[in-house]
Amino acid sequence: MSSSGLLTTGCIADIMHGSELDKPVVQILGSKRIAGGSEQSERYRLLISDGHNLYSFAMLATQLNDLHHNGQLSEFTVIRIERYITSMVNRNERGEKRVLIILELTVVKPGSSVGGKIGNPQPLAEGGQPTQQPSSAPSRTESTGSVSNGSSYQNRNSSMMNSSMAGGSGNNVDFSLTHPISSLSPYQNKWVIKARVMSKSGVRVWSNAKGEGKLFSIDLVDESGEIKCTGFKDQCDKFFDMIEVDKVYFVSKCQLKPANKKFSTLKNDYEMHMTHDTIIQECKDAGGSLPVIHYNFVPISQIGNMEPNAIIDMIGVCKEASEVVQFTAKTSGRDLKKREVTVVDTSNAAVSLTLWGDDAQNFPASTHPVVLVKGARVNEFGGGKSIGLIGGSVMKLNPDIEAAHKIRGWYDNGGCDNVVSSVSTRSGAGASFTTEWMSFHEAKERNLGHGDKPDYFQVKALVHNIKSGNAVYKACPQPECNKKVIDQENGQFRCEKCNADFPNFKYRLLVNMLVGDWTSNRWMTVFSDLAEQLLGRTSQEVGEALDYNKEEAERIFNSISFKSYVFKLRTKVEFYADAARNKITAVSATPLNHKEYNSFLIKNIQDITGVGKN
Repeated sequence: MSSSGLLTTGCIADIMHGSELDKPVVQILGSKRIAGGSEQSERYRLLISDGHNLYSFAMLATQLNDLHHNGQLSEFTVIRIERYITSMVNRNERGEKRVLIILELTVVKPGSSVGGKIGNPQPLAEGGQPTQQPSSAPSRTESTGSVSNGSSYQNRNSSMMNSSMAGGSGNNVDFSLTHPISSLSPYQNKWVIKARVMSKSGVRVWSNAKGEGKLFSIDLVDESGEIKCTGFKDQCDKFFDMIEVDKVYFVSKCQLKPANKKFSTLKNDYEMHMTHDTIIQECKDAGGSLPVIHYNFVPISQIGNMEPNAIIDMIGVCKEASEVVQFTAKTSGRDLKKREVTVVDTSNAAVSLTLWGDDAQNFPASTHPVVLVKGARVNEFGGGKSIGLIGGSVMKLNPDIEAAHKIRGWYDNGGCDNVVSSVSTRSGAGASFTTEWMSFHEAKERNLGHGDKPDYFQVKALVHNIKSGNAVYKACPQPECNKKVIDQENGQFRCEKCNADFPNFKYRLLVNMLVGDWTSNRWMTVFSDLAEQLLGRTSQEVGEALDYNKEEAERIFNSISFKSYVFKLRTKVEFYADAARNKITAVSATPLNHKEYNSFLIKNIQDITGVGKN
């Protein structure tokens, strides 16, 4: 094929007049970087040619920037535009100009292979007058309106233009021509976007020396990008109830301002603020014309290795949940509601999800729902990780997506019985840290625990005895407290740490057990989360058994007697009444990995006998 036959001659003029073409082929004759406020928001403006016309108002979508960085879009490169949209941009006194935004492309022939400009293209007239297409040009087919083949922002059903608008009464807005989010800037004010709501915050109320107010925000997405939109006071009252997550809306007449990155993680230098002129209208026939919300689910077992404050998506099933706890915040004096939800997934791990306010009050714990959280924050306390909702987070219960159906099937078929660890377990160190194999005798010989900091080691040991009589205690019902309460024998239980009385309490396991290896025995302490994992029962179940069914309690504790585990242990000398005592605490307990343990034994044999060493 000759070079002249590579291009879809005359396509630029047709595109500028609103035609939707199927994968037109053009040549890049130049590019210019348009700097944004961050590397992620930089844009590239392209000079393109179809062999007959030149056009300099073509923009590369930001997701394609890497192609430019890698040199794949050099001068003279021929590309096939797989997907595009067009947008009208207001240039003040010079009027409006249609911009072509390339969303997907394929490199047909590198610029180095082409070697020069194809044809003798002339700049397209300001009015974009169509040119006569030569008979030798490849044929072009009109798109049927599919998003993948052209602009989905035009040729809207005329019924939408006449439908009622939510807010902004008396304003005339043409919804038949919308702009992509990526084209918005403070220098234009006549625009309409069509976008899907990714997330919606609750209403937040504030009061300070300047007055009182309230606000809420939504995150919007279309094919070109994403942006945050915030409504204050009157706009909060007008729009909060009508806007729903996952639905598509036309949005117009908002004020564009620089994005406050402290409160938003979206890749956009700008954010929108609603005004008294703002118009928001639901697009009822959007169908699949806009991208659905995408999730990047992190397995729960990996959350324990993540940095605090990381933002993640997670999906799992509610295994259990605490009761709603109501208390008064010490700093603000506000009445708060809180609930801890234990979520499990197919990675056979569990994590604690903290819910507040209405989310805590309305959570249907008894139905064990599938829980999907987008944009949750990883929190750390005492070596354990938990997750919580922040502004912009979205929690969905039993969503109708494939991932939710799969994990529901896993749970209903007994999958939760295989959950062996919790990333929310608290300890002096993470349960996944590397420790050295040694015996109890070796740990004593090395004086482990006598330094300024605790020492850690792992040992294969057998459970000999459990002090079941004091294996549980009655603790403060607030999730983050766990302080032992005082039974006032009047139906109230007092927590001195919280300085509050409660009508209820929660059981907490604090188990002392004697374990031994081939060298000696040691007493160690096992805290609640790990004790629940070993016994296969919740603290509540063990506590009720000890109070009301001694035989059942005995069966629970006997279930692990004379069983071997690999314990990772923390050891530290502490002083009680001026007497030194080496306190050993279990950090984790797992079934024996015979391959790993055999390697340890073989190394010991080599150290003793010298066999196998060079």
